Amino acid sequence: MSLCYTEVHMYRYTTTDEISTRLLRFEELRKALDEQAMLPRAWYGHMRRELEAEAVGASVSMEGIPVTVDEVRRILAGDRPDAVSSEDADLVVGYREAMRHVLSRADDPDFRWESEVVRGIHERVLAGSWVMQAGRYRQNQNRVVDSASRTELYVPPSPEHVPALVDDLVGWLGAGADDQPAPIAAALAHVRLAGIHPFADGNGRTARIIASLVMYRGGYRLPQFTSLEEWWGRHLADYYAAFSCLGTEWDPAADVTPFVSAHVLAQCSQAEALSLRQSAERELWLALEDVAVHAAGTDARSANALYEALMGREVTNRYYRSVVDVAAPTAASDLARLDAAGLLERRGSGRSTAFVGTVRLVEGLAAALALDLDLRGASSYDGRLRDALLARLSARSLGHA
Repeated sequence: MSLCYTEVHMYRYTTTDEISTRLLRFEELRKALDEQAMLPRAWYGHMRRELEAEAVGASVSMEGIPVTVDEVRRILAGDRPDAVSSEDADLVVGYREAMRHVLSRADDPDFRWESEVVRGIHERVLAGSWVMQAGRYRQNQNRVVDSASRTELYVPPSPEHVPALVDDLVGWLGAGADDQPAPIAAALAHVRLAGIHPFADGNGRTARIIASLVMYRGGYRLPQFTSLEEWWGRHLADYYAAFSCLGTEWDPAADVTPFVSAHVLAQCSQAEALSLRQSAERELWLALEDVAVHAAGTDARSANALYEALMGREVTNRYYRSVVDVAAPTAASDLARLDAAGLLERRGSGRSTAFVGTVRLVEGLAAALALDLDLRGASSYDGRLRDALLARLSARSLGHA
């Protein structure tokens, strides 16, 4: 076994054989995706929106904001559900803006790692809230507490040390981080900021976005390789367990190898999962466009409405037109044609009108995809039809069918 022990100003870690193997696999996945054929532009935009909504939804939910991914999709499209408060919607939009902000700065030749980068991200994460001290370091000693048992888990450094510790972190990111593979540098940035816990609230969200920015700056731009929010959101126990290496109180000499290992594993696992999903959904998207054009006589953009309905979501005029960027009358015409073709079914009336999926939609997709799907006896649409279709498609993408 070959081990490489490294110190990074604060904390230390070992590059184990396991970590090295995962890094090699990560690069293999990157190379394979770089060599893929050109993706349809409309589908790529759709995939970006899907992953963005899932990442935002997962990250804000991890911090106790009560929204579902479907509600996040509507909020980001300017169609806030009545069940979501305006304050929570602001935090959802704020997180999206923070993610987009770091993406816009990723390849800026004048970019410099400074403490204001961290504070600026935090300000956006908390939607500029003065009450929540957005963009300002904490002035009091905080503690990480188990939300269920109220047990104290970790005591960060005292507030007077926070500015210097953040300066040290960004100094390392601006100088020494380039010596590390980007996945390791991202893991270290994540755990270091979480360990400092520089803000009264929003530390986890800020740390996760900083990690994404490190990946962007390291040349990884595809969502498979950058944002880990959705993965961590589905593996919460693993995420919180990874932080146990910090101990119960601030210790700058802590060995964070377990966190680095967990983070690199998450990067690799997500890349593999999303690569498979990308292959299957690309084929699905082309079929959706085919069905929209040939079965309903609408523009290919209507694939966006069909996808939402297939996934069991209600499609409103406001949501649809914000996604495809058309005027309300054009959106109404598209949805009416899909309804007339039997691909969507209208629910409600007036401003409460929404459209849902149908059995005919699944039939049309199965035919376009040349999938043998038994729909006999299916009189109304439900998630089982969709799941059967997607299972067949995924199996074919894996070469099992």
